[in-house]
Amino acid sequence: MKIYTVGGAVRDGLLGLAVQDRDYVVVGATIEQMLAAGYTAVGVDFPVFLHPETHEEYALARTERKTAPGYKGFVFHTATNISLEQDLQRRDLTINAMARDEAGHLIDPYSGEADLHHKLLRHVSDAFGEDPVRILRVARFAARFATLGFTVAPETMSLMQRMVREGEADHLVAERVWQELSRGLMEATPARMFTVLQESGALARLMPELAGDEQKIEWTLAQLQTAAAHNLPLPVRFAVLTASIGKSVNGNVAPATTSAAQPMKPHHQMINTHPLEVLCERLRVPGDCRDLAVLAAKWHCDVGDALRLDARQLLSMFDHTDALRRPARFVQLLDVCWCLNLSGPPVDQMSKRPPDVSGPSRLQPDLQQQYYLRQKYLKDAMTRLQALDQGSVAKYAMANNEKQSATAGNTVANAIHQAKLDLLESFISEQRNPT
Repeated sequence: MKIYTVGGAVRDGLLGLAVQDRDYVVVGATIEQMLAAGYTAVGVDFPVFLHPETHEEYALARTERKTAPGYKGFVFHTATNISLEQDLQRRDLTINAMARDEAGHLIDPYSGEADLHHKLLRHVSDAFGEDPVRILRVARFAARFATLGFTVAPETMSLMQRMVREGEADHLVAERVWQELSRGLMEATPARMFTVLQESGALARLMPELAGDEQKIEWTLAQLQTAAAHNLPLPVRFAVLTASIGKSVNGNVAPATTSAAQPMKPHHQMINTHPLEVLCERLRVPGDCRDLAVLAAKWHCDVGDALRLDARQLLSMFDHTDALRRPARFVQLLDVCWCLNLSGPPVDQMSKRPPDVSGPSRLQPDLQQQYYLRQKYLKDAMTRLQALDQGSVAKYAMANNEKQSATAGNTVANAIHQAKLDLLESFISEQRNPT
């Protein structure tokens, strides 16, 4: 029995990066020997074991054979005569197909170290083309190592494009797509994942709602990078990525803000979020990401017009976004809107002073100030509503219920609604006519 450290731990060690997890391959052992040594079997598709003390994963060396389309269409074979080189050959990229023995010696049969030096993401063998998940993994690694200057090898990109043309990507299942997309979105350069997917042709298969319009994709990915640069969470990043999917009822994107002289029709009334909801359903997007994305697609234009909304429109925004009961999500919505405008710091990082606008930005300093003020305006309005003593309003309404024909429930609801409107009207007047 011989044990080797493999994969990411070897790769990251050579790159001088912190090693997060260690995986091991065991050559020359049987399942019975592993169990007798105290390891716990956890593998479903092939023999994987947890170390009795460290609980790290140890897998028996294996080969695989393609039997059906998709990433599940494989039969795995383990035996004591399978060599380390055979096990490494089935891996996706050369930089992931290196190992170290127990003495620390590097074993690199497929020139992974050289590809690290040349900053190349290159497939190990043509077997790469049998597993469509590897297209997503290459895109994710491109996002992870973009800041180090890594690029996809031309022959690997050609293979990925061929896989898409031949329909292999069509066999990807939603859970694996979302798993890789969500991990890629949380990398330092998530935009790179989507440019690789676009170049390979996979983006049009996986997220056709985003593909096709080069200018829209470029702008969307710039906004996504803003979210990543400020380390915003996954729901915000996904909402930023998909905000442009919201269409107006006539098929166009939401119209620009009307002039101050024109009566303003709330933008959310003109947005059709059905295409976005279909995307979320197809990819099995978790609820927190889906809900914020739909809210952002529907409401981000109204947030941009916040200073021009009247009390009823402002209260409608707070009610429909459930801002009072879920203030943290509303702040995330504001962060999405800030990213879409590429200005200022995230809401939860704002101090009482406006941000320094002297640094590089795609907006002029006066526009940065405007977006900052809009976000602060909405947060202050929400705080004013949160301070409303609804219990006292309800008691007063009930005490006067005998003089009204409405039911008690309607009386209380109407009274609270009117109290909120009164507060917002007072707030708006104060903001527009400061003393």
